[in-house]
Amino acid sequence: MLFLNAEDIKKIFTMEDAIESDREAFVIQGTNGAEVPVRINFDVKKNGVTSYMPALIKNFPMTGIKIVSTYPENAKKGLPAVSATTLLTDPDTGEVNAVLDGTELTRMRTGAVSGLATKLLANEDSAAAALFGTGGQAMSQLEAILTVRKISEVRIFDSSAERIKSFMERASFFAEKHGTKLIASPSSAAAVDGADIITTVTTSADPVFDGHMIKAGAHINAVGGFMPHKRELDEYTVTHADKIFIDNSEAVKSEAGEFIIPVSDGKFSWESINGELGDLILGKVPGRTGRKEVTIMKTVGFATLDIVIAYNVYKKAVSTGVGRII
Repeated sequence: MLFLNAEDIKKIFTMEDAIESDREAFVIQGTNGAEVPVRINFDVKKNGVTSYMPALIKNFPMTGIKIVSTYPENAKKGLPAVSATTLLTDPDTGEVNAVLDGTELTRMRTGAVSGLATKLLANEDSAAAALFGTGGQAMSQLEAILTVRKISEVRIFDSSAERIKSFMERASFFAEKHGTKLIASPSSAAAVDGADIITTVTTSADPVFDGHMIKAGAHINAVGGFMPHKRELDEYTVTHADKIFIDNSEAVKSEAGEFIIPVSDGKFSWESINGELGDLILGKVPGRTGRKEVTIMKTVGFATLDIVIAYNVYKKAVSTGVGRII
């Protein structure tokens, strides 16, 4: 059994690799190349959720599962709010043949979803970005956005000024690499004002900014929420967007509070969603058709993304001799 920790993964797999892996996963999903049950969520403790996300990728073939826990209070213990482990099985024997650091894989594949969506939907001359949240997922979100667009400044907002400061110090490498200025935003309004790209990656149960502040032509990546009673985007944002894309229809309809809440209030319709990102990649639906369109990508995550990236990392690790046999 091959064991790959976070450092092993980062050594051999780049954000560009992750974005291409996600593109592959969306195509597989969009062509019925995977069997993906809806994730099983267990409320283990107050503010503590553990989820089980299995998938079969038919053409590899490969089965695997990600076990992921979301514990927002972990930040107070110096631990990531989201932690995970991914297992792969040998298609010939059914035995587990790889254990990978699912926390790092989750960061990469989730960041890459936003990177891919931004590459496909954001205006090419986007220069200003806003990032809400500074937790374990935030760094890869920043890296992905900077990978696909030439961004001059990123406004960082979080409910804790100390967390903003710490994040900016850790993110300075990416900022310098891409020639980007990081700005500690004093308010959510200041972060959103004039932003071409807005990314939300928080554990907030309530909207993190006022949709009336969105710039015409902005692209929004809504990443953090995956529970039906939580939403990072307000009703105005989702009801006034020109194009809305999602990662997985079945998962979104059971987990995305951004849509579930206004649908239950009779103020939004599932038919208002333009399609999955895979539909856009496969040319089944159009993407941005005007500079002033506001576009949204909502992701709750689905196991195809996890197993495809885990398999791609596993293949590269085997070919390069990275990792430890246990």
